[in-house]
Amino acid sequence: MPGKILIVDDEKDMLALLKRILSEETEHQVVTEADPTRALELFKEKGFDLVITDLKMPKMDGIKLLESIKKVNPDVSVVILTAFATIETAVEAIRKGAYDYITKPFRRERILLTVEKVMKWQEMVRENQSLRQALAEKGDFSFLVGSTSVMKELLERVKQVAPTVATVLITGASGTGKELVARAIHQHSLRASKKFITVNCTAIPEQVIESELFGHLKGSFTGAWKDKRGLVEEANEGTLFLDEIGDLPMPLQAKLLRFLQERVIERLGGRGEIPVDVRVVCATHRDLAGMIREGSFREDLYYRLSEITVKIPPLRERPGDAVLLAQAFLERYAREMGRPLRGFTADALAALEAHAWPGNVREMENLIKRATIMADGNQITAADLGLDSGTAEPQPFNLRQAREHAERLAVSRALAHSDGNIAQAAELLGVTRPTLYDLMAKIGMK
Repeated sequence: MPGKILIVDDEKDMLALLKRILSEETEHQVVTEADPTRALELFKEKGFDLVITDLKMPKMDGIKLLESIKKVNPDVSVVILTAFATIETAVEAIRKGAYDYITKPFRRERILLTVEKVMKWQEMVRENQSLRQALAEKGDFSFLVGSTSVMKELLERVKQVAPTVATVLITGASGTGKELVARAIHQHSLRASKKFITVNCTAIPEQVIESELFGHLKGSFTGAWKDKRGLVEEANEGTLFLDEIGDLPMPLQAKLLRFLQERVIERLGGRGEIPVDVRVVCATHRDLAGMIREGSFREDLYYRLSEITVKIPPLRERPGDAVLLAQAFLERYAREMGRPLRGFTADALAALEAHAWPGNVREMENLIKRATIMADGNQITAADLGLDSGTAEPQPFNLRQAREHAERLAVSRALAHSDGNIAQAAELLGVTRPTLYDLMAKIGMK
C-alpha cells in the first residue's frame, strides 16, 4: 500500500536526488521541504509515514526535528541523514527514536532498502491500531470473538434477530454471556437509542417482584408510600431483558403471559390498563422443557418467549477460541489499566487451550483481569494465570475435522503470539499474508 514520505534537507540538490530515487523506484507519495520549521508544520497538517531528515540544518537540526515529530505522532518513522557521522550522534538519534541513521554519501540501494523496511513496519503499526480500535469498539461484546462454526452461527443469528420485534429466548450455561448477547441484540435493533432494562428474576424476592415488574399505587400494600412505575413501564419503547426467566414464580408467569399477549399492564392495587411498547428478551441456564414436564413452568409462556431461540455454546466446545478471547480481554484490560502487556507466553497459551473453563467467559474475563494486574513481565505467563498446561482435549479421528481443528488452533496461537498482527502471524506460520487471509476466511475467523 503506497505511503507518504517527507524529505527535509537544506540542500536542494539532495532533495531533488532523493525525490527522484524514491519516485522512480517506489509508489510512495514524496514531499520535499528545505526549511525544517516549515517541514514540521507540513507534518502536523498532512501526516506522513516516514520522515527522512538531514542532521545539520539551520533553524532546527535533525535531532530537534525528530523530537518534535515524535511528540506529534510517536508511531511515525524517522531516518537521519548526515555527512558528519559520529558514534555519539548515531546513538543519540536512535535513543531519541530514529528508525535508522544513514551517512552521506549513501548508496541508492541503501535508501531503497530502508524505505521498504520502514513501510512494512508502518503497515504493521496500522494493523495493530485497527485491531486495538476494533477491540475498543467491541467493549463488553469482546466475548463474541471466535472462529468456530458455532460462533459464526451465533453471530449470524444475532444479526438476523436484532432488527426484528420478535421475543428472543437466550439459553446457555452460567457465565457464557447471555446478558451481553441480549445487549448486542438491543444495540443492533431499531430501539438502540432507547432504554435497555435488566431484571434478574433470581435476585428479586418473590414478595416484591410483581411490584418491581409492574409497579404499584400508593397504599396498595404496607410500605407503598407513593405510586411507583414498574420496570416494564421504564423500558417503554426500549428492550426489557428478563434474566434467569426459569426462576420466575408461577403466579408471575401468568401475568407476564398476559402482558406478552395484550401488551398492557396493571399496577399493583390499580384497575386501569397501561399500554406498553417494549421488546422482550429473556435468558436462562435452566432446562425449560424439563420444567414444563415437571409443571414448574408454563408451556404457553414458553412458546411466547421462544419466538426466536439463541443458544450460546460453552467455551469448552469452541476449540481455538480461548486464546482469541483471552487476547481480546488482555487488550481491553491492559489498555484500561495502562499496563504494557503484549500477549502471552507459550506456556500460558498451552494452559489457556488445555483448561476446561467450567465458568465459561465470566471465568476467562476474571482470570485475565487478575493476571493483567499481577503480571511482572511484558507478557502473561501460565503462573500469572494460575493455570498449568494440563492435558489437551482429545483430538477428532475424522481427517477433515482434525485438519480444521489443527489449522484453527495454529492460526489462533500465531495471532495471540503476534498480538493480532497479521504480518507477524503469517511469518510465524510460514505462509504469506494472502495465504493467511485465505486460511482465516476458510475457518471463519475475522
